[in-house]
Amino acid sequence: MTVAVTGASGQLGRLTAEALLRTGATPVVAIARDAGKLADLAARGAQVREASYDDPAALDRALAGVDRVLLVSGNEFGKRVAQHTNVIRAAERAGVELLAYTSIPQATRNPLILAQEHAGTEAVLAESTVPHVLLRNGWYWENYLGGLGHAVETGVLNGAAGEGRVAAAARADYAEAAAVVLGTDGHAGRVYELGGDERLTYAELAQVISTAAGKPVRYENLPESDYAAALEAAGLPGPYAAALADADAGIAAGILDVDSGDLRKLLGRASTPALEVIRAALA
Repeated sequence: MTVAVTGASGQLGRLTAEALLRTGATPVVAIARDAGKLADLAARGAQVREASYDDPAALDRALAGVDRVLLVSGNEFGKRVAQHTNVIRAAERAGVELLAYTSIPQATRNPLILAQEHAGTEAVLAESTVPHVLLRNGWYWENYLGGLGHAVETGVLNGAAGEGRVAAAARADYAEAAAVVLGTDGHAGRVYELGGDERLTYAELAQVISTAAGKPVRYENLPESDYAAALEAAGLPGPYAAALADADAGIAAGILDVDSGDLRKLLGRASTPALEVIRAALA
């Protein structure tokens, strides 16, 4: 059985390919638009193939002889449904026996801006002929590392999540779960709502940062529009800042408070604590 991972030069894709290679149980195909970025995976035994989500012919070549594939969602917002559809159609043509897609919690009823293209992709999958499994990944603790330095320096963690809880985990946890799904049987047709065991408010997250940094950090809640403006002032593009502020509003509404236990079941262990991720980043 040959397993392929798309987007293998990205963070989640690379971690998943590494997790599969550690098991040594199956040939691994690592796919990226720039194969030169996969030299380390090739050195560890992965077959390296080059393909962009925009190139159906290259995707056909990349998926030739592949039995299972992880479709890691792309990062070109506004283009993702079309790009993901190209991968799905290539998987159909290749006769892939299982396609796993990295989606978002409660995708079909999730109101977040970031959820819309995931819902669109799930709709394409629902009408496709390729057997598939949905990995509805929750938030990563790493999502908060970009603002970590500012929070430690100023003693303030800003956000717009109110008292909502976010059930996050380390990116590597989600990658390991994907590797389990790709490397074992019985997952076709399943929907996994994936979230970490820790379900923290931002005030609690600020306390975790405080503990890791050894200095006081408190949470300051902002209106969604003010938080978006602050992110944009910090250098984020306007649409991306708006999407992140919208995600915080979703956290306030409970949309990312995943309590299914699916991630723990797939991993066979608890998810990585926020403190461990933040301490590693500060170190």
